[in-house]
Amino acid sequence: MRIRQLPNDLVNKIAAGEVIERPASIVKELVENALDAGATRIAITTSAGGKSLIRIEDNGSGMGEEDLRLSVERHATSKLPEDDLDHIQTLGFRGEALASISAVADLRIATRPQDAELGLQLRFIDGEAVISPSPMPHGTVIEVRELFKNVPARLKFLKSDRAETNAITDVMKRLAMSQPHVHFILSGSDRQTLNWPAQPMSDVEDDFQGDKNRLGQILGLDFAQNAVPIDYQRGPVLVRGMAALPTYTKANSLSQFYFVNGRPVRDKVLLGALRGAYADFLHRDRFPVAAVFVNMPSQDLDVNVHPAKAEVRFRDPGLVRAAVIRGVMNALDAAGFRASKTVSDATLSAFQPGGGPAQQPPASASPYVAPNATGDGFAMPHQQQWANTSPTGFAPPPQSDAPRMHDVHQPSARMEVAPDLPPENDDFPLGSARAQLFENYIVAQGPDSLIVVDQHAAHERLVYERFKKELSDGPVPAQRQLIPVVIELTEEDCDRLEEAQEELAQVGLGVERFGPRAIAVHETPAILKHPNVQKLVNDVADQLAEWDNISIVRERLEEVAARMACHGSVRSGRRLRAEEMNVLLRDMEATPHSGQCIHGRPTYVELKKADIERLFGRR
Repeated sequence: MRIRQLPNDLVNKIAAGEVIERPASIVKELVENALDAGATRIAITTSAGGKSLIRIEDNGSGMGEEDLRLSVERHATSKLPEDDLDHIQTLGFRGEALASISAVADLRIATRPQDAELGLQLRFIDGEAVISPSPMPHGTVIEVRELFKNVPARLKFLKSDRAETNAITDVMKRLAMSQPHVHFILSGSDRQTLNWPAQPMSDVEDDFQGDKNRLGQILGLDFAQNAVPIDYQRGPVLVRGMAALPTYTKANSLSQFYFVNGRPVRDKVLLGALRGAYADFLHRDRFPVAAVFVNMPSQDLDVNVHPAKAEVRFRDPGLVRAAVIRGVMNALDAAGFRASKTVSDATLSAFQPGGGPAQQPPASASPYVAPNATGDGFAMPHQQQWANTSPTGFAPPPQSDAPRMHDVHQPSARMEVAPDLPPENDDFPLGSARAQLFENYIVAQGPDSLIVVDQHAAHERLVYERFKKELSDGPVPAQRQLIPVVIELTEEDCDRLEEAQEELAQVGLGVERFGPRAIAVHETPAILKHPNVQKLVNDVADQLAEWDNISIVRERLEEVAARMACHGSVRSGRRLRAEEMNVLLRDMEATPHSGQCIHGRPTYVELKKADIERLFGRR
């Protein structure tokens, strides 16, 4: 069979298969064109999920006749004046969208530049572009009708109208988040109208208020109330955005949004970084809610990876990952002991008629994971100096008449009332202890609220944070191997481990080169007791190959610290004195992340005085 040149209409259909996957792809390409044209108001109208109609109206710069005629040709663009793919400053740059759309649908374009008295309209008649005068306001209007009418196989594989409508909404949410200064309107016969007015942008470079307001518009008031701002720079990488508190979560990752230089992307580096930042706070079945904006020099980024432009490649992915993790963790650190408002809302609903255990927990509530509750209680992490400290660094409680854990078969219904405390002590953020319920829940009174604290969950977080601080303050104690463990690896992995030798020693892992294809392990972190040395070193080598860092070792150490914190914290069923309860409350106020335990559940619930009065009909 001889080689032949494919006809232009077939070439265009093949090219459209890469660019135009579904109606949402068309909306994305056309709205990006409008944004690149300087539009400040964009209206999108759809019908039948975009299959029968997509209409995009903008007030951008418009096009003259010559540009209009070239706009529907393949690989024709105004966005690469210097033909430089290393410094792309626009959302679009490939020059394929309109040509691809015209190959698989009915396309009409009406446009009027700012300096023109009359607009122009382009439509296709028998496959030929025809331009005629058209009265219209400044800007551009593009209509796409009967998508895939001449490619029935592609039309058959589209999803239902509702699914395609939702996909368009998701695309528009991402574009609207990245451009808060633009007014977006999304309407049509297949949806409820969404109207996101433009947010005023400050002249101050580091003012993020407009972006925060837009995120609140799209993700809702609950997110705005339960999220903390991200603002961190590491080298040339700037990370900004909003991250929800660990007690405000979802059952999937659909509420995570990533942007690189204003471009919505889906990237495994950013996805893994966000997961790593929340690793200490969430149960494995829950997902954080966040919008992460990464800005960096365009020469350190490749956006020309795929025609859809949703994927990017970083010159230094390890740096980007580290910047995102540290930026999010700093934001969560700044939140201190704060827990999400949804925890209190769920508690209030339980008091309402029809509420209680039969109700399903809200989507943002973390699932309860029962910790191992065997063993005795231990002292507070500080301020209580008792003798006979155990090897784990915790001390046994003082002798008292209170029953020990093995003597308690069921939680007691008795309420232990703490001695009256002066009113001024209630000024603490978490108030002062007033009572202990069921020998596990501390009841405290704040300036205008009632706080209920899970003593085991709270102390578990305090102990874990102390462990983490000890790990980060200096070299991790190491235990010497009686006989060095020799592990065979590829030469490339051995090179990476040898280069990271000093850094590994800081976390208690002592290695040295043992021939061209082997590594000898002399020391392992003492806290790991009897680790699988070969698996640990293989995991470190894999991470060095992918991310060029050794955080996997620290993650393993923190996993062990989490187990120790769970077993070494004050137990459910232990009766506490008033001063012990108050020590716990003060420690919570001084410790970041104490609003949730290491299993992802909240450590306290706060009910405002006004809410309590409302429950009793006093308001």
